[in-house]
Amino acid sequence: MNEPLVQHHWVALAAPKVAPAVATSTVLILGRIWNANGAEHSVGNAALMVVLAAGAATAGAFAAAGRGGGDGVLAATAFATSGGLALAGVAGYADGLPLPLLLWALATVVAYGIAARYWRTDRRDTVAYERQGVVRREDHAHIERLEMLRSRTQIEVARESVAYADALAAALTARATLPGFDPQALTRAGLPELPALEHWADNQ
Repeated sequence: MNEPLVQHHWVALAAPKVAPAVATSTVLILGRIWNANGAEHSVGNAALMVVLAAGAATAGAFAAAGRGGGDGVLAATAFATSGGLALAGVAGYADGLPLPLLLWALATVVAYGIAARYWRTDRRDTVAYERQGVVRREDHAHIERLEMLRSRTQIEVARESVAYADALAAALTARATLPGFDPQALTRAGLPELPALEHWADNQ
């Protein structure tokens, strides 16, 4: 049975590739807007972002070191949040663009590095799933071919059995019309054994 082909729109295919850059750029833009609205050189705002970033990093560390190897997705999310908060704090506190842009570039590279790892894992899972699908389809096709050959063989055997029985019945009928036919002698001699039709009848 053929599986339906799913064609994705180019936007759906490109969205995961540009998501890290869009995320870091959004944080940078919001930080600069915050800077223009009074966050520049605000010690209180900077301290708040430091506390939030440190808290997110701590949560990521606990998630990574959790029981059973930790939750990788939760840890990555927490560390990404920490990095975003740190970038927003620097973009809002600094009075120039060079440092925020430097941190934006660094954050973008790190984000793409983390995303590339998950993309590779997803691609491996997809390839493995497709290979398993091919193997399953080949196994099913092989079983179908064997069943078809077995059915054809049974049909041919049944046809030959029916033809043999018809020929024998016709021969006996013709023999009975001949003069001097003795059915008792035929019974004593024994009739040829007919091929078993029970197995063929059970498969109909």
